[in-house]
Amino acid sequence: MAKLSTQEIIDAIKEMKILEVKELVDAMKEEFGVDPSAVAVAAAPAASAAAEEKTDATVVLKDAGSAKIQVIKAIRDITGLGLMEAKKLADEGGNIKENAPMEEANEIKAKLEEAGATVELA
Repeated sequence: MAKLSTQEIIDAIKEMKILEVKELVDAMKEEFGVDPSAVAVAAAPAASAAAEEKTDATVVLKDAGSAKIQVIKAIRDITGLGLMEAKKLADEGGNIKENAPMEEANEIKAKLEEAGATVELA
């Protein structure tokens, strides 16, 4: 017996009537001990788990804005960096905090935006 490709099997199933497809599924259950419809249903939760809400984020400074001194103070308060490092981060932008829990990331974003910065969560 020649081996059929996946596409050939799909094409053959497309030509079947509903009753014939049901009989095929029943025969597969009996032959292999596996319910093909259960496999399809089990794959759906796995796909939706990947689309779950993020639990952590990286806080990225895009622009310090016009109140740069206030932003530098906020950066120092959040990160514990020295004055020069905080000033460099305010001038160049970049990651303020990586892999922060979402609640903490939102708090940091709010503090920086209150100081006048443009911030995004990645």
